[in-house]
Amino acid sequence: MIPTPLAADVAAFRRPPEQVMRLARLGSAHPTRLSFLRVLLRRMQAERWTFDRPVWQIDSKGVGRAVYRAKGPERTYSLIAFAHDLPDEMRSDRVIATAWDATFALFDGTPTTVDLDRLQANVPLQEAGRITRSELALSRANRSVRLFAHVVDRLASGQQPDRAEIEAVGYLMRTTAVYGSGKFGAADRAAIAERPELRAPFQAEMLSVWMTRSFTVDLVEHLAAVKGGGRAVRLDQDLRRSLGVGNSTGLGMAPFLIRHPTLLNNWMMVREEALARIRAQPEAQPQACADFASALQDAILNAQSWVSDHPVQVAKLSHLRADLARIAAQGVPSGAFPWNALWFWAEAHLSLEGQEALVSLMLEPHGALVDGLSDCMDADEAKAFALDGSETVAAFRAGLAERYGWALGTDYDAPQNTAWFWYVSEEKLEPRLGERWQEDGAALELPIGIGRMAYALHLALVDWPGDQPLARFLMAHPEHRLMARRVQQSVRYPYMEIQDNLLAADMMPIDILRCKLACFGASHFDPRSDRWLRISLFQGQPYPDELAQKATE
Repeated sequence: MIPTPLAADVAAFRRPPEQVMRLARLGSAHPTRLSFLRVLLRRMQAERWTFDRPVWQIDSKGVGRAVYRAKGPERTYSLIAFAHDLPDEMRSDRVIATAWDATFALFDGTPTTVDLDRLQANVPLQEAGRITRSELALSRANRSVRLFAHVVDRLASGQQPDRAEIEAVGYLMRTTAVYGSGKFGAADRAAIAERPELRAPFQAEMLSVWMTRSFTVDLVEHLAAVKGGGRAVRLDQDLRRSLGVGNSTGLGMAPFLIRHPTLLNNWMMVREEALARIRAQPEAQPQACADFASALQDAILNAQSWVSDHPVQVAKLSHLRADLARIAAQGVPSGAFPWNALWFWAEAHLSLEGQEALVSLMLEPHGALVDGLSDCMDADEAKAFALDGSETVAAFRAGLAERYGWALGTDYDAPQNTAWFWYVSEEKLEPRLGERWQEDGAALELPIGIGRMAYALHLALVDWPGDQPLARFLMAHPEHRLMARRVQQSVRYPYMEIQDNLLAADMMPIDILRCKLACFGASHFDPRSDRWLRISLFQGQPYPDELAQKATE
């Protein structure tokens, strides 16, 4: 049993927000055992969930519907999949697409034929359709055309797909959106938040994507059997495990972390607490060292198969591969507090990419010490944080300077420091970026530039009497209420702010996206521009039949 250090001891090992919450580091984040999809898989295995496929009505062209069912100790959830015959010219990852290779809904319970018929009339329409509180998530996916066809052809001929082809892509289908939390009529988050299995963030969405992965494999095997008849074979289990579900993610996801500060704080705080607990261990257990070495070898293999054409990611991959080799050569030091010594060595010798990969590696062998922290990642955002208007302006001003000093030294009159503005697209109701000095629309700007807002609040407070209550200032300047609330929130939630200017010309949204997606458990980040990227989910993780088998071992 690994002893849990005293809270006072752990705090001394925790990285400060000003180190952690910078875009360059957040944009180098890696998935960990505390990522949401790993939390989901551990729970289902521990609780011995069972899985089946009660409906498979897919024709010889790969068109039809199927149902995948996950049965927990108290409730059942069903993924309803609709497969379509999509012409190549209609296949697009753009959010403005209107047709997809497959569409999905996560159903609360076991659907009846009436439910399936209702959903078949709506789910393929996605935003243009409507679902009900019986549905927890809505999603769609497109085939990775070249790999999908390759796998079908090879299996149909009695052969296994080429491993290099599979590693180059990593998925048979990629989702272009996974909607939950009340969108288009789905159940609100509040309706399911108290369920233990869905309490952690995005568990319904992760369950939907995980079962979608099974559907993608079943579909290629079905089409291979249709094409090859008796010659057809099933996909090799090892190759199957190397396939995940792809995802194309753009700007729509980026503002989430700014608009949900307490949630972001909890995600980051849990990870930093986990790392601090490990660094606070006075010695390294032999089994932990062995598991660390195994995880490191897996990471080296993963980095070898991770490809990207984006120049930023190409450089990061070069650093990552070199850094993993350095970690392997260094090993876990001997002596007192070896994990802490390893961390200090990493800060001195590794890139940010390598350092954040090491965070993941150090957490991996310490499940008994850190897994319980996953219960602390949700946030009750319905309880609005009330402003304390009785705080004096002097005390508030001091807190602003202390916790937002990173924002107060920037010249926001310089065009390069306010080059972007965030707004919501009228067509798709999705966040977008505009170029402030070239495009109209800045009057519709979203409150995403927290640094500039903090600076404006600082200027407004400069000549205000320090002995007066904050309430009096806010009555005169209600436009600063949002930022004032964030300043007071930051006392309790120190990791709630990205400590960089999100309006600056050199800001890259893919850094924000990677931070959030790493929390999900995504891997193989592949930027397609500075504004959107592709990733893989559940690659290397067990399928339902494997998870059920592990639970009974």
